[in-house]
Amino acid sequence: MASNKNNLSATERREVVLGFVEDAEAWQLRSQQFPSKVGGRPAWLSFRDLPSLPGLECETCRLPVAFLLQVYAPISGQDRSFHRTLFVFCCKTPDCYTRNDSRCIKVFRSQLPRKNEFYPYDPPPEDEPPSDPELDQSVLPVSGVKLCWVCGCPGSKACSRCHTVTYCSKHHQTLHWKHTHKRECCSQEVSSVTASPFLFPESELVTETEEEEKMQEKGETKEDKEEEEEEEEESAQRGADCPSLAEALEETDLEEMAMHETEDSKVFQRFKKRIAPEPHQVLRYSRGGSPLWVSSQHVPSDQDIPSCTCGAKRTFEFQVMPQLLNSLCVDSTGASIDWGTLAVYTCSMSCNQDCYCPEFIWKQDVSSEQHI
Repeated sequence: MASNKNNLSATERREVVLGFVEDAEAWQLRSQQFPSKVGGRPAWLSFRDLPSLPGLECETCRLPVAFLLQVYAPISGQDRSFHRTLFVFCCKTPDCYTRNDSRCIKVFRSQLPRKNEFYPYDPPPEDEPPSDPELDQSVLPVSGVKLCWVCGCPGSKACSRCHTVTYCSKHHQTLHWKHTHKRECCSQEVSSVTASPFLFPESELVTETEEEEKMQEKGETKEDKEEEEEEEEESAQRGADCPSLAEALEETDLEEMAMHETEDSKVFQRFKKRIAPEPHQVLRYSRGGSPLWVSSQHVPSDQDIPSCTCGAKRTFEFQVMPQLLNSLCVDSTGASIDWGTLAVYTCSMSCNQDCYCPEFIWKQDVSSEQHI
């Protein structure tokens, strides 16, 4: 239905598709175009039974989460998933990003059959549709669900003065009031044209298949050996400088620590080599495949991935890469939102539910010794 550069069909289960951010026209990122995108307001797929407000709160600070990205990923040959989009939300409070803790991030799945009440049966035109001056971006068509001006999530709390702007929470109402609404309230100015300070910068997610690069194995092996020797020398020097620490630990403990550090370094170097041909990738999609981990630590077992509410097993579908942080304008000298990678696991059957179905996300951080 969407352009080939965005449509992540699940026909090739082991193939890896890479995602990159790219500028796009605003109309290309609306729901009617079935976009894959980063930032801005969510381009909701189904206009009914959106995620509940408690479901869109950070489990750590209980503030509303921000829309991070969405991936349009229909499943070929499965009519109930003819249209299918996965939505990821994250908290904007840096203190909530404790190590390897996923409670500050949410993921939801929405899907529709080809014949539905919201979209035409045929694909959308590739050219910009005629503008509709009467189209209200604050209310979803068909369902009439009102949206929060700040975040684009369901919001039925109206401004008590003008009654024209709605919010999901008191927190977002206060944010908008301080930003622009204090001077715009009850005036002729249209608040919707003002950018919300809460949103991440908006861009399109375009995709291309990852190509298997033929590396010079000998050169890499030699380089790896030199790096490992340097690390061993540095480690030995640290041990010489701190004899009391070495003496305090049992020999077996030291061996286990050394093995752990070596394994973690190998995993991290493998990660860097794999992404080196396309260093700007912000997403890796491979439904039924495996994530590319940044560390040997905090890797989930099968028991760590909960089954779907329908009873089916959840399997890996895509991961968000740390490179995306560069596009979000969140870098700061102090605390900042951060992750090594975010691995999304979804229902293997892509079951049919009459709502936005919560899926599972696993946050893995980079080891303190490693740097991307």
